[in-house]
Amino acid sequence: MSFTIRPLQNTPDEYQQWLALWHGYLTFYESTVSDEVTARNWASFHDPDNPIDALGAFDVDGKMIGLVQTVIHLSTWSVAPHCYLSDLFTTPEARRQGVGRALIEAVYAFAKGKGCVTVHWLTHESNVTGQSLYNELAVNEGFIQYLHVLKP
Repeated sequence: MSFTIRPLQNTPDEYQQWLALWHGYLTFYESTVSDEVTARNWASFHDPDNPIDALGAFDVDGKMIGLVQTVIHLSTWSVAPHCYLSDLFTTPEARRQGVGRALIEAVYAFAKGKGCVTVHWLTHESNVTGQSLYNELAVNEGFIQYLHVLKP
Protein backbone atom coordinates (compact mmCIF):
# COMPACT_ATOMS: atom_id res chain seq x y z
CA MET A 1 0.00 0.00 0.00
CA SER A 2 1.41 3.37 -1.02
CA PHE A 3 0.75 6.37 1.22
CA THR A 4 2.22 9.63 2.47
CA ILE A 5 2.19 11.18 5.93
CA ARG A 6 1.84 14.90 6.47
CA PRO A 7 0.27 17.50 8.77
CA LEU A 8 -3.45 17.99 8.32
CA GLN A 9 -4.54 20.87 6.10
CA ASN A 10 -7.28 23.20 7.29
CA THR A 11 -9.74 22.51 4.45
CA PRO A 12 -13.39 21.41 4.57
CA ASP A 13 -12.60 18.15 2.74
CA GLU A 14 -9.75 17.26 5.04
CA TYR A 15 -11.87 18.13 8.08
CA GLN A 16 -14.56 15.69 6.91
CA GLN A 17 -11.99 12.96 6.35
CA TRP A 18 -10.41 13.57 9.76
CA LEU A 19 -13.84 13.65 11.39
CA ALA A 20 -14.72 10.23 9.96
CA LEU A 21 -11.50 8.72 11.33
CA TRP A 22 -11.88 10.54 14.66
CA HIS A 23 -15.37 9.09 15.05
CA GLY A 24 -14.03 5.67 14.05
CA TYR A 25 -11.38 5.95 16.75
CA LEU A 26 -13.93 6.95 19.37
CA THR A 27 -16.21 4.08 18.32
CA PHE A 28 -13.30 1.63 18.54
CA TYR A 29 -12.79 2.62 22.16
CA GLU A 30 -16.56 2.85 22.82
CA SER A 31 -16.14 6.52 23.77
CA THR A 32 -17.67 9.86 22.94
CA VAL A 33 -16.58 13.46 23.23
CA SER A 34 -18.61 16.62 22.84
CA ASP A 35 -18.79 18.55 19.58
CA GLU A 36 -16.97 21.32 21.46
CA VAL A 37 -13.98 19.03 22.11
CA THR A 38 -13.96 17.87 18.49
CA ALA A 39 -14.01 21.48 17.25
CA ARG A 40 -11.26 22.46 19.72
CA ASN A 41 -9.10 19.56 18.54
CA TRP A 42 -9.40 20.54 14.89
CA ALA A 43 -8.65 24.19 15.65
CA SER A 44 -5.66 23.20 17.81
CA PHE A 45 -4.03 21.27 14.97
CA HIS A 46 -3.79 24.51 13.00
CA ASP A 47 -2.68 26.81 15.82
CA PRO A 48 1.12 26.96 16.05
CA ASP A 49 0.89 28.18 19.67
CA ASN A 50 -1.10 25.12 20.78
CA PRO A 51 0.71 21.94 21.92
CA ILE A 52 -1.81 19.61 20.22
CA ASP A 53 -0.82 18.44 16.73
CA ALA A 54 -1.95 15.85 14.20
CA LEU A 55 -0.61 14.00 11.20
CA GLY A 56 -2.56 12.08 8.61
CA ALA A 57 -1.70 9.16 6.37
CA PHE A 58 -3.09 9.58 2.85
CA ASP A 59 -3.32 7.02 0.06
CA VAL A 60 -2.43 7.80 -3.56
CA ASP A 61 -5.96 9.11 -4.18
CA GLY A 62 -5.74 11.56 -1.27
CA LYS A 63 -8.01 9.56 1.03
CA MET A 64 -7.04 9.78 4.70
CA ILE A 65 -6.39 6.23 5.89
CA GLY A 66 -4.81 6.97 9.25
CA LEU A 67 -4.35 9.65 11.86
CA VAL A 68 -2.15 10.31 14.85
CA GLN A 69 -2.62 13.10 17.38
CA THR A 70 0.00 14.29 19.85
CA VAL A 71 0.49 16.64 22.78
CA ILE A 72 3.89 18.18 23.55
CA HIS A 73 4.23 18.71 27.30
CA LEU A 74 6.64 19.53 30.10
CA SER A 75 7.68 16.93 32.65
CA THR A 76 9.07 16.83 36.16
CA TRP A 77 11.60 14.25 34.92
CA SER A 78 13.57 16.41 32.49
CA VAL A 79 14.13 19.96 31.29
CA ALA A 80 13.33 18.96 27.71
CA PRO A 81 9.71 18.41 26.66
CA HIS A 82 8.03 15.05 26.09
CA CYS A 83 5.51 13.99 23.46
CA TYR A 84 2.32 12.17 24.35
CA LEU A 85 0.94 10.17 21.43
CA SER A 86 -2.69 10.69 22.33
CA ASP A 87 -4.58 8.99 19.51
CA LEU A 88 -3.65 6.59 16.71
CA PHE A 89 -6.17 5.12 14.29
CA THR A 90 -6.18 3.60 10.83
CA THR A 91 -9.02 2.53 8.59
CA PRO A 92 -9.67 -1.22 8.67
CA GLU A 93 -8.25 -1.68 5.15
CA ALA A 94 -5.03 0.10 6.15
CA ARG A 95 -4.32 -2.18 9.11
CA ARG A 96 -1.26 -4.43 8.91
CA GLN A 97 -0.12 -2.44 5.86
CA GLY A 98 2.59 -0.42 7.62
CA VAL A 99 0.44 2.68 8.14
CA GLY A 100 0.37 2.53 11.95
CA ARG A 101 4.12 1.93 12.11
CA ALA A 102 4.78 4.82 9.72
CA LEU A 103 2.55 7.15 11.74
CA ILE A 104 4.37 6.29 14.97
CA GLU A 105 7.74 6.75 13.29
CA ALA A 106 6.53 10.11 11.93
CA VAL A 107 5.67 11.11 15.51
CA TYR A 108 9.20 10.15 16.57
CA ALA A 109 10.62 12.49 13.92
CA PHE A 110 8.12 15.24 14.76
CA ALA A 111 8.87 15.00 18.49
CA LYS A 112 12.62 14.99 17.91
CA GLY A 113 12.21 18.15 15.85
CA LYS A 114 10.41 19.74 18.81
CA GLY A 115 13.29 18.84 21.13
CA CYS A 116 11.40 16.10 22.97
CA VAL A 117 13.30 13.38 24.81
CA THR A 118 10.53 10.75 24.83
CA VAL A 119 7.35 9.73 23.05
CA HIS A 120 4.90 7.86 25.25
CA TRP A 121 1.38 6.51 24.88
CA LEU A 122 -1.27 4.26 26.36
CA THR A 123 -3.43 1.57 24.86
CA HIS A 124 -6.24 -0.52 26.23
CA GLU A 125 -5.25 -3.98 27.38
CA SER A 126 -7.74 -5.45 24.89
CA ASN A 127 -5.93 -3.83 21.92
CA VAL A 128 -3.68 -6.83 21.31
CA THR A 129 -3.26 -6.02 17.61
CA GLY A 130 -1.92 -2.58 18.47
CA GLN A 131 0.27 -3.98 21.23
CA SER A 132 1.99 -6.34 18.82
CA LEU A 133 3.14 -3.29 16.84
CA TYR A 134 3.92 -1.16 19.88
CA ASN A 135 6.13 -3.89 21.35
CA GLU A 136 8.30 -3.61 18.23
CA LEU A 137 8.61 0.17 18.42
CA ALA A 138 8.79 0.99 22.13
CA VAL A 139 9.20 -0.46 25.61
CA ASN A 140 6.26 -1.36 27.85
CA GLU A 141 7.51 -0.11 31.20
CA GLY A 142 4.78 -1.92 33.14
CA PHE A 143 2.97 1.07 34.58
CA ILE A 144 -0.75 0.90 35.29
CA GLN A 145 -2.83 4.00 34.60
CA TYR A 146 -5.29 5.37 37.14
CA LEU A 147 -7.92 7.95 36.30
CA HIS A 148 -10.19 10.03 38.50
CA VAL A 149 -12.71 12.25 36.77
CA LEU A 150 -13.13 15.62 38.49
CA LYS A 151 -16.72 16.79 38.57
CA PRO A 152 -17.65 20.48 38.72
